Amino acid sequence: MSNIKALNWRYATKKFDSAKVLHEDKIEVLKQAFNLTATSYGLQPLKLVVINNKKLQRDLRAFSFDQQQVETASHVLVLCIEKKVDEDFINNYFKRVKHLRETPEEVLKPFQEFLVEDFKTKAEEEIQTWAINQAYLALGTLLTVCATEEIDACPMEGFEPDKYDQLLNLGDKNLKSVLVLPIGYRAEDDMFSSLKKVRRPLDEVIIDID
Repeated sequence: MSNIKALNWRYATKKFDSAKVLHEDKIEVLKQAFNLTATSYGLQPLKLVVINNKKLQRDLRAFSFDQQQVETASHVLVLCIEKKVDEDFINNYFKRVKHLRETPEEVLKPFQEFLVEDFKTKAEEEIQTWAINQAYLALGTLLTVCATEEIDACPMEGFEPDKYDQLLNLGDKNLKSVLVLPIGYRAEDDMFSSLKKVRRPLDEVIIDID
């Protein structure tokens, strides 16, 4: 499927076929895509919780404004941010760079020191907002890959993060949930699957500068 055809095929699935389960190969593709998504400075202040547990999904539905997608989806992906992005977190990133790329420390050190000092000046709320922006980048990547893999998905902001965090014990992992993405296969009777996409004309959203 071409990229444009896949994006036209994609829609925010309102009703999943609960009898259909995504093969583990598809889940692995999404895990890899999440890990490869672009993030600011490459710091990846994110983690992905992958849920394939119907009882847990039923419990989470109660904290998702009773949206049935959470319960009927094959899997539910919860995009989380790291609550603590500090000097240790940044230094660990540069250790990975040095190990994987064999970049000399003298090359890395100036940028490493800049980031450490820069993040020290930021308020916790500012760092959290920055991390949430990275989660939206990851969501965009996941939605696009879902479309090309013909995986149905429904991006959701409508849920109670504190209740999710409590039920999934995210606080113990230094994480905070920010986005939810039920995935699976659309139900045949989901009326939204056949509706035409409503988008502004291309010439209204694109500005060409020659």
